[in-house]
Amino acid sequence: MAAGKVSIGLALGSGSARGWAHIGVIHELAKLGIKPDIVCGSSVGALVGASLACGQLETLESWLRDLTVSDIIRLIDLSLTGSGLIQGNKLAQAFYHFVDDVDIETLHPNYGAIATDLDAGREVWFRSGSLLNAVRASIALPGLFPPIQDHGRWLVDGGLVNPVPVSMCRAMGADVVIAVNLNSELIGNKARANGRENRLALNLPQNELIQKIVDKLSPIRERIGNILPPDNETERPPGMFGTMTASIDIMQDRITKSRLAGDPPDILISPHLAHMGLLEFDRAEEAIEEGTAAVERTLASGGFRLLELKAKPRTNTQK
Repeated sequence: MAAGKVSIGLALGSGSARGWAHIGVIHELAKLGIKPDIVCGSSVGALVGASLACGQLETLESWLRDLTVSDIIRLIDLSLTGSGLIQGNKLAQAFYHFVDDVDIETLHPNYGAIATDLDAGREVWFRSGSLLNAVRASIALPGLFPPIQDHGRWLVDGGLVNPVPVSMCRAMGADVVIAVNLNSELIGNKARANGRENRLALNLPQNELIQKIVDKLSPIRERIGNILPPDNETERPPGMFGTMTASIDIMQDRITKSRLAGDPPDILISPHLAHMGLLEFDRAEEAIEEGTAAVERTLASGGFRLLELKAKPRTNTQK
């Protein structure tokens, strides 16, 4: 499926660990002969898009496929004194290995990233300057990672204001925008109650991450019994991680629907990953495969028809 001279924009959405599906989407689009001229990302989409733009995507994928739960636990540095439950230094540094510290304006495909100004509540577009700084700001998910200071502003995750940056792709000149929405079917999905973050943080008493949390909270343990309920409790209320991630999911769902309704893409790809938790970064293989499957479903349903039509040479019917 050749795309002719049509300028194609790829909007990679937010969704934390679900974002590894972007890799499968990118590979499957390439098999169809679709290579974006413009890549815009929000949150994890900014990370994956940056890796693509600087030629590090294959290296990132290789690392992710070998990532284990134990690796994730070692990379999570908990904090009770900063502006995030996780300082994010170890995890972020691991991700930064796959983003070159280059100027955005030197990249091809053209690249853009979205962050949020914490004070003004406005979206901030990165279309020039340091690629690494743009990614750092865009993935600073509140409650999990601390905000990033840039030119006197405190910046946080771009998914707060623009989870799927269709608008940025259009502003950068895309004729056709292909968007990847990782936040479909999040609300009301029973998978959250059956697992999701539990594997990393909630229901396993012997889990290393829970033990790290308990150790950190030991000075005030008596005052937080409602956060870490007794193991023998049959009807366990949502824990701290579960409540936080479910709240983020609700926010992402509502904002994504609103933004896509106001500025719909030409082609929408929606991986089915509602069962996957925000911190389950080790499930990359599953997410990548679902990204591939999502492109196949979109193709089978005729979702790429518009691109085929726009790629056809125009005939001059004027006399």
